[in-house]
Amino acid sequence: MARHTHPPHKHLRESIAQLAARLMAEGIDDFALAKRKAARQLGVAETKHWPNNSEVEQALRAYQALFGPGLDAGESQHEVLNSLRAQALQVMRELDRFDPLLTGPVLRGTATPYSDIELMLFADSQKDVELHLLNRGMAYKTGEKRFRFGDSWRMAPLLLLSDSGMAAVRLAIFSVDDRKCLPMCPIDGRATQGARLTEVQSLLESARP
Repeated sequence: MARHTHPPHKHLRESIAQLAARLMAEGIDDFALAKRKAARQLGVAETKHWPNNSEVEQALRAYQALFGPGLDAGESQHEVLNSLRAQALQVMRELDRFDPLLTGPVLRGTATPYSDIELMLFADSQKDVELHLLNRGMAYKTGEKRFRFGDSWRMAPLLLLSDSGMAAVRLAIFSVDDRKCLPMCPIDGRATQGARLTEVQSLLESARP
């Protein structure tokens, strides 16, 4: 009987995905960077053999199921997610007027102890958000991030909150009209899934023993 074998490129993709997943569990929070480092370590130069973000996320879920949220984390994946979601909820309450949405690994369930909390805000202007933060004594740094809307890309303002003892929080600011058509998720290419304040609260309540 003929033996079924997998093409070499399939094993390369799986190896890169598994190593990239481990690198993300150890602190890298960018899929592209994790794949580049993994491919370099494995000596795979051709990007056509690299896995997509969805394959890496699947490998990350498998890694976390076996080893927990990350090396020497001292917490279970469940505890890490609950802690980050509780912090997200606290910030969302402070920013409730901007209809915040929780996105990213904290919502998707793949967050590590090193993950940032990612929130989308919807405002008439970036200045409105900045003034709101200043009035509440919340320090921040400014930046930008590129988001994909259909076939086009757009830069959006990004504010980084950093408070001692809490995870970093990234606030991406969009127009009020963008609430009807969210940017595409870099993992699966679909519209980004987000959770409102009440939905995050429900996630935390359902996770209680």
